[in-house]
Amino acid sequence: TICALQAGKRTLVVCPKSVVYNWQAEIARFRPSLSVSVFHGPKRELEPSSDVTLTTYAVLRMDQTLLANQNWDTVVLDEAQAIKNETSQTARAAFVLKADFRLALSGTPVENRLEELWSVMTFANPGLLGGRTSFADRYVTPIANGDQEAAGRLRAKIRPVVLRRMKRDVLPELPPRTDAVLHVELEESERVVYDA
Repeated sequence: TICALQAGKRTLVVCPKSVVYNWQAEIARFRPSLSVSVFHGPKRELEPSSDVTLTTYAVLRMDQTLLANQNWDTVVLDEAQAIKNETSQTARAAFVLKADFRLALSGTPVENRLEELWSVMTFANPGLLGGRTSFADRYVTPIANGDQEAAGRLRAKIRPVVLRRMKRDVLPELPPRTDAVLHVELEESERVVYDA
């Protein structure tokens, strides 16, 4: 993603607070010619001349109007599952951002329900999966009922715009996943806290 960003173009990267400064460090390392600003904190101000503006999902929610009124060339959502609930304030704030190019990065685009994919795709490629009700009728309900044809249609629909990388493709030298189940007996005081 960092390699695809362009100097002289305005990019907004929205990410969890915990990785804002990692983004800043990685851009400095791999694309030192890009100017970067962090739009976060109580005295935040947008720097319109920055090639890349880094912010958090919380700031996106709080400063929705300001950020939506900007004309971004690119908007990147890192850990895009943050907008998995399409009715949340965060998702609504993301949907109204104006950009020529949108990119959603997520290791888990679907955690609990298929509608989460609809929400992320509505940000990244508005209209591709149709409206929410139509998506539920065409894909969610049939797939929940075991319709493999509907699942295949959905895969075919998103394949051109979704890059899915498997561990075996990225790090083939890693062994298969190993599960280790450890049973731990809690002391009485620990059990009370755990149950609470």
